[in-house]
Amino acid sequence: GVSHVLTLVLQELSLLCKRDVNGVGMLYDLLRSRWLQALLKIYECLQHYLGKRPAPVTLQARALAREVVELLREAPQSGEIKELRRLLRAPHLKAALLSAHDTVAQKDFEPTLPPLPDNIPENEEAMRIVCLVKNNQPLGATIKRHEITGDITVARVIHGGLADRSGLLYAGDKLVEVNGVPVEGLEPEQVINIL
Repeated sequence: GVSHVLTLVLQELSLLCKRDVNGVGMLYDLLRSRWLQALLKIYECLQHYLGKRPAPVTLQARALAREVVELLREAPQSGEIKELRRLLRAPHLKAALLSAHDTVAQKDFEPTLPPLPDNIPENEEAMRIVCLVKNNQPLGATIKRHEITGDITVARVIHGGLADRSGLLYAGDKLVEVNGVPVEGLEPEQVINIL
């Protein structure tokens, strides 16, 4: 794998180090570093897992759990059956675990975007639809009202924030819609509440 290739490269570099070729010593030390070796081992483990990743037995675990609960309702009621029904109906199992399973099994990771509106003016500059999933973290951008046009625009993108890391928002971008709500005529504070 990758570790074997790195070992061969290190052997070649050690020969070049003895001849004192420019920069080879630094490259040799870099490739021999413990952190790079650890990263390569992690990479190989991930590649191994991807080659043998398990396939889900069902894409609809939540529906299957509901079906089992219904079947258990008709079964003779023992303590174990009551406990199993209680577990399968528990919100943390249904909403969290089974829902997460179905999302992963169906590979449904991306949010669905609404279709582009039909009434985009011909002379309009290019428009991008940007979808950022915040997960309880700040957007990492400030907005303002443009002095001349009155449009709501991105005033600043904060370095290292979600907007910056995504590479999708830039200072000066005009906001047309946020979370499906048109922002024309709204105050910046109202738009912040929608975000």
